[in-house]
Amino acid sequence: MSAFADHLAVVARRRADAGLTRVLSCDHPHGLIDLAGNDYLSLRHDPAVLESANRALQAYGAGAGASRLVTGTWPVHDELEDELAQLTNMPAALVFSTGYHVNLSVITALADADTLVVSDAHNHASLIDAARLARGRVAVVPHLDTAAVEQALRERTEPRALVVVESVFSVLGDAADLVALHALAERYDAMLVVDEAHGIGVVGGRGEGLAAATGLTPSERLVITTSLSKSLATQGGAAMCTPLVREHLVNTARPFIFDTGLAPAATGAALGALRRFVAEPTMVARVRDAAARIADALGVDRPAGAVLSAPTPGPTEALAAVARAADAGVRIGCFRPPSTPDGVSRLRLTAHAGLSQADLEHATAVLRTLRA
Repeated sequence: MSAFADHLAVVARRRADAGLTRVLSCDHPHGLIDLAGNDYLSLRHDPAVLESANRALQAYGAGAGASRLVTGTWPVHDELEDELAQLTNMPAALVFSTGYHVNLSVITALADADTLVVSDAHNHASLIDAARLARGRVAVVPHLDTAAVEQALRERTEPRALVVVESVFSVLGDAADLVALHALAERYDAMLVVDEAHGIGVVGGRGEGLAAATGLTPSERLVITTSLSKSLATQGGAAMCTPLVREHLVNTARPFIFDTGLAPAATGAALGALRRFVAEPTMVARVRDAAARIADALGVDRPAGAVLSAPTPGPTEALAAVARAADAGVRIGCFRPPSTPDGVSRLRLTAHAGLSQADLEHATAVLRTLRA
C-alpha cells in the first residue's frame, strides 16, 4: 500500500473504533414517520411546487447552461430573487447554486485583510469554512454571547467588521438575539451577516425569517443568507442584501463567478415553495406546533424553529437510539462529532408541517421511550 493508503486505513480504523463512521444510503423504508429530513413544510412533493419546477425545466432546460455571468441567468432566477427580497423585506437578492456557496461567497467577498470576522462558536460549517478562507482576522466568540461580540468589536483595530450568526442554530435549535446584534453593528460600524437557513419558512407570521419578523429589515447593516433546501424544498442558496452588496458579490464572489448557475428546475421549485407558504401561512404555524410537541416528548427546550436535538451519552448510544426509533416506525437522525459544536453526540430531529395528528401522537410516544 502507498503512504496515503496506509494513512487513510489507519484513520478509518480510528473512526470506526470511535463510532464515528458515516455511510451513504439510498434506503428509504416505506411507512416510517420522518423526523430526520429538512423538508420542514412538507413541500418537496407538493403538486404546485413540482409544477413550478417542471415549467422552468421545460422553458429553460435541464441545467442553467453556464455561470450566471455568461449565459446562465434566466427569468426564473430574477423572479425568485425578486420574491425572496420581498419576503425578507430587503431591497435585493442573489441566487446561488448551493447554500454552502452563498455563505462562502458573502464572507470571503466582504472580509478582506482590513476586516474582522466575529463568528459565533456554534455557526454552521459553511460559515466556519468561509471565515477560514476570508483574508480578515477571525474572532470566534462563545455561543450567543453578545458581550463577547461587543468586546471584539470595541477592541478591534480593523476599520471594518462582520458579525456572523445563524438566526436559528442548526444543532440546538436556539435563536440569536438579532436585535441586540444589529444594535451592536450600528454602534460599532459593523455589518451583521445572518444565516436564515432554519428561519425562512418557519419563523414569522408568513415564514419571513427572524430578521424580518423582528423588524430589522430593510437595513444596510444586514446581509441575510439562506439555503433553498429546507423550507424551500429544493437545493441552492440566496443572499438578501442591498443593491451595493449584491453588485459587489456579482463582481467579486468566486463561488458565484466560477460556478454554473442554479438549475432552472431547482429555481422553479424554490419559487413554487415560497409562493405556497406565503399564500398559506398556516403551514408555518403547523411546523412550529409540531416542533414544540416533539421537544416536549424528548424533555428538551422548545426550539425557535423546526430543528432540535437531545444529548446522548456518546455516539454509540445515539446510533442505538436511532435504530430503536426506526424499529418503532419513526425515522430520526443523530449528530456526532465533528458535526456538533460542543462535542456532544445528539439525537437530531426535525418537525414537518405535513405530519398528521396520528403521526405526531405515535412519534411522540416513541420519543418518550428513548428518554428512559
